[in-house]
Amino acid sequence: MKTTFFAEKNKNLLLYANNSKSLVQLNKTVVTIMETNNKQEVLPEILFVTSYPNRECGIATYTQDLIHAIKDKFGKSFVLKVCALEENGKKYEYPEEVKYILKTSILSDYYELAQKINEDNNVNLVFMEHEFGLYSGEFGEYFIELLSLINKPVITTFHTVLPNPSTKRKNVVKSIVTFSDQIVVMTQTSASILINDYGISVDKITVIQHGTHLVVNQKTTQKNNKYNFGNRFVFSTFGLLNSGKNIETALDALPKIIDKFPNVLYLIIGKTHPTVVKQEGEVYRDFLEKKVIDLGLQNNVKFINKYLPLNELLEYLQRTDIYFFTSKDPFQAVSGTFAYAMASGCAIISTPIPHAIEMLNNDAGIIVDFENAQQLSDATLKLLFNPILLNQMRLNALHKIAPTAWQNSAIAHIELINSCLKKNTIDLKYELPAISLNHIKRLTTKSGMIQFSQINVPDLATGYTIDDNARALIAIAKHYQLTLDPCDLILINTYLSYIIFCQQSNGSFLNYVDKDGDFLESNNLENLEDANGRAIWALGEFISFSDFIPYDLIEKAEETLKKSLLYSMSLTSPRAMSFAIKGLYFYNLNRNNIEVKTIIIMLADNLVSKYRGVSDSNWEWFEYYLTYANSVLPEAMLYASLATDSKLYKSIALKSFEFLLSVIFKNNQIKVISNQGWHIKNEITNSYGEQPIDVAYTIIALGSFYEVFQDKEYLNKMTIAFNWFLGKNHLHQIIYNPATGGCYDGLEEHQANLNQGAESTVSYLLARLTVEKYLKENRITDIVKMYSSFSILNKKNFMAASF
Repeated sequence: MKTTFFAEKNKNLLLYANNSKSLVQLNKTVVTIMETNNKQEVLPEILFVTSYPNRECGIATYTQDLIHAIKDKFGKSFVLKVCALEENGKKYEYPEEVKYILKTSILSDYYELAQKINEDNNVNLVFMEHEFGLYSGEFGEYFIELLSLINKPVITTFHTVLPNPSTKRKNVVKSIVTFSDQIVVMTQTSASILINDYGISVDKITVIQHGTHLVVNQKTTQKNNKYNFGNRFVFSTFGLLNSGKNIETALDALPKIIDKFPNVLYLIIGKTHPTVVKQEGEVYRDFLEKKVIDLGLQNNVKFINKYLPLNELLEYLQRTDIYFFTSKDPFQAVSGTFAYAMASGCAIISTPIPHAIEMLNNDAGIIVDFENAQQLSDATLKLLFNPILLNQMRLNALHKIAPTAWQNSAIAHIELINSCLKKNTIDLKYELPAISLNHIKRLTTKSGMIQFSQINVPDLATGYTIDDNARALIAIAKHYQLTLDPCDLILINTYLSYIIFCQQSNGSFLNYVDKDGDFLESNNLENLEDANGRAIWALGEFISFSDFIPYDLIEKAEETLKKSLLYSMSLTSPRAMSFAIKGLYFYNLNRNNIEVKTIIIMLADNLVSKYRGVSDSNWEWFEYYLTYANSVLPEAMLYASLATDSKLYKSIALKSFEFLLSVIFKNNQIKVISNQGWHIKNEITNSYGEQPIDVAYTIIALGSFYEVFQDKEYLNKMTIAFNWFLGKNHLHQIIYNPATGGCYDGLEEHQANLNQGAESTVSYLLARLTVEKYLKENRITDIVKMYSSFSILNKKNFMAASF
């Protein structure tokens, strides 16, 4: 592949896009009636009792992050409100979700709050955030008074669980558990302590790890950033400053590190804890600053003495190479600072608090003893001398921490809430993420779409495939149809050029191209029929967008497709034939070309023959097994029926699709065929090893069948299937990453594969665009029907106002 071939510029692309504004208006249909109905519906309310920003407190930040995550995931399912905790003499400005305020030092306020909650018909459940220092009375006993009076379901999160409790503390904790329907803790260690030291029943305990923020981890490209740290190795520690953080241990470790790596920089990020300032002023910060001078570390230590907004904090953490967690409190159950650093892609060196012991196993970090500067310096030097180990530890940590993303924490909390609501269970409505091309653009070079990523960093060494570029051509054409974003035309030209480059003299296509533009030997070792089928599908469907795609691009695609027609007749793989049928159907929509129609019939008849040779009343399929891309087979038969008016093709399409749906949809959830072992006829279905591409193909096929048959059960299944990407799967974890715009490569038994390659990312985009099209269409149809009894005049007024 020559660079000049792919660098060809089409000067008319941007001009064409700018002159197509009428199409933009067509796609900016706005429907307000459904939103009005949602506002009129009384949604169940969850009340959080907690400290809350603008109060500077770790639990306040934790709760705000959790509430925002739940709103983002399930915003149309319920209302979230807050009762903010205030110390005596303190008052804060709060956001609109704060509904009540509790003065924690005034016992009568607890009684008044309980009465308000009980009389508030909107409140369905109360979520308590508990830390002994948050509430007044001995060991926070006022909190028990509040709990004992509330007559609604209560869930309490313990942010601290101390082992070997005194009798008094043990009784307080047991009373809290008694008055709570469920208890949440953040580590398995805390759960074990509650069971073994407090005698709490395991049935009453749920472990939900401390949430973390998804970030775009691209440390290899961030050496030069706005903080002007250059190529320095950056260490950091952050959080509200207090002596318990034991930062002096890190300072004591620095001289030995600097001796080998003079350019290191240690960031101490955060202001002093307000309670510490109130009690002792800035004694601890003064002590640290003096120690820096005494050790001669002025050029290697930087204090950032402020409470950082989240985005700025995450920027510092993403620039950090190694994060020091030096707490000297062995009973500190969890640390939000530790979790945020791990999720930001820092290599972690930590003292052995329970949170760190659980998270840093399997080479995800290094544990050092409390207050041991020698171990800390040795561990740091080990990583600095071995950058491969440092990077691998960072990747291991990212895989370990991924399930704790706030989106996953939101799902876990809502499932727990639903279990406590019992008969009043909330009908969950997953929010659709905004459509993003961010990762698509990261994956795309001037040559095409790169095949794989390490996490979300494209791996150019893996080269390019026609599979990915064909799917990308369709996806971006659909996106352009929706938005008319002129940038899409540049991507479209890139993917189409790749397909053209891969075509051979006999009309067939090679698949694999390396990073330098040369065809790989693997093209001669593998059966490329499916790749050829996908190329024909992409070209044919792309040509069907001729109403808004520049003519010269359509002309190139048509010329390429025509060259492949003779070769397409030789396809024998069921999926290759099915992809080709789809492409030829779309290509022939406005042409009625007899040659193309003949090829469709020939390929469809081949599929009919396979179906008749295998199917029976219990196995209505084309093969003795279900493998990958299954949905495209019945979908191809449906398109063949539309192209030829064949009732036989339509009948087989319906029967085979209903059979497939009966296999992959169970208990209101989709589980596509496992890539760890195909589903063989008359054998038990394998589990796990689900891939986004199969979910996406199912969603696309559901859209096609809905368009023909107008059966809303297809739309229902489409919603269920798309929710798989959003967390409705056996792990209850997101597969689409809204921070990167990428999609994880697979769902295994115990974890998601966090790599965000081209296949999964483009498949998600195709699914998202399909959902956008058909669910919006259905909403518009429902609204029109809703107003069908209006007079003609009213209908006109309604339509003018709504669209």
